[in-house]
Amino acid sequence: MDTETAATPSTRIERDSMGEMEVPADALYGASTQRAVLNFPISGTRMPRRFLRALALVKQAAAETNAGLGLLDAARAQAIVAAARDVADGRYDEQFPIDVYQTGSGTSTNTNMNEVIAHLASARLGGAKVHPNDDVNKCQSSNDDIPTALQLSGAVAIEEELIPALIDLQGALAAKADEFWGIVKTGRTHLQDATPIRLGQEFAGYAGQVEEAIRRAQAARDELLVVPLGGTAVGTGINAHPEYAARACVHLSELTGLPVREAPNHFHAQAALDAVIAAHGGLRAIALGLWKIASDVRLMGMGPRAGLAELALPETQPGSSIMPGKVNPVIVESLTMVVARVIGNDATVAFGQTGSFLELNVMMPVTALALLESISLLAASARNFRVKLVEDLKATERGPELVQQGLMLATALAPEIGYDAAAALAKEAFKSGRTIRDLAEQKGIAPDRLDELLDPAKMTEPGLGGGPGGG
Repeated sequence: MDTETAATPSTRIERDSMGEMEVPADALYGASTQRAVLNFPISGTRMPRRFLRALALVKQAAAETNAGLGLLDAARAQAIVAAARDVADGRYDEQFPIDVYQTGSGTSTNTNMNEVIAHLASARLGGAKVHPNDDVNKCQSSNDDIPTALQLSGAVAIEEELIPALIDLQGALAAKADEFWGIVKTGRTHLQDATPIRLGQEFAGYAGQVEEAIRRAQAARDELLVVPLGGTAVGTGINAHPEYAARACVHLSELTGLPVREAPNHFHAQAALDAVIAAHGGLRAIALGLWKIASDVRLMGMGPRAGLAELALPETQPGSSIMPGKVNPVIVESLTMVVARVIGNDATVAFGQTGSFLELNVMMPVTALALLESISLLAASARNFRVKLVEDLKATERGPELVQQGLMLATALAPEIGYDAAAALAKEAFKSGRTIRDLAEQKGIAPDRLDELLDPAKMTEPGLGGGPGGG
């Protein structure tokens, strides 16, 4: 039997289906939220702001839909809509105190949202009771609302943060490709000298890699826009109007500016994390692509005297507490640490699938945290990499200076003298320290013919050296 709980001056008594609970006097939430606060003193990390915004938008769309279906009276629906909009705008974030490491379905946070919105809506109606479950949660369950908010928050974050950051980075890399086009340097494969390449061609490759990253980000966004809303408890849609989900998705599309669609198979949509895993797989590819670009830039900036030193990286801060004048590639390092975190988050999202039992996944809150952190970190680091490094990159004279000493210039002689003879020439040049041109001229190839064959700029284009179609 429940015993009466006595409130203190700083608390009040609330009730839920389990009985009475003492909650902070100024809290907008009720007993069930307070139980969750006490049950999960784990990390101190709350659900992300973007997730709370998405869940509030789901509640707003639900109220608008239920009013349109005649399931909520207009005044009550309008009060819920206004309250949900205020929550979505971040006016009451402090009223969502539950730890991320909580109920695996996110039921605690859904209840928290229902209680806060019901409290605010009741106040708007002059104290008329708006019920958290009967009114705010009408036609819904945590089991379809939470995965919908998870996916919607990720899609909106990709659209608003990541895609713009990648577009700007792609533009900056393309501009550097144009700027560096006239610079011919030694290419490298297996980290060993290879045939010449334009520095601009390398940066055109990086720009192309980010162009593909944009496409992958768009695909990840689209994966997330097919939402489980309408399945309610187990995918059957029990206690929801048959038209509720489709209509609510229309409202969510209007609220987000994105084409939100109802999942065609609710039994699959809320029982597994397939869409989120696929979307984060795209983020993993983007992260590792950025790692490749940043790592290359760091390699080409090695030095300034004892390394490749083909690029001069912007100097952003002193690099050593013991070595005066040392400057380190810290912007690259910050980006590569972001990549490490994203790869860890990818493992978390993938492992989240192990919480998919029968009709429901029960690792959604931590999956939401991982997904949203990856998006935010990638967007911020891509932006920082562009602003603090790419836009101020400079080419040095080192690259062109090394070209004439390159052993792989012998490649251009292979169509002329054969592979074996060209290989012997390269080995002799390496042992003697002489250039390929000197040795080739000594072996009887005319200087004007060598001018044709060993033009580094021509070697950066398709064709057979000195033959038809181009040097």
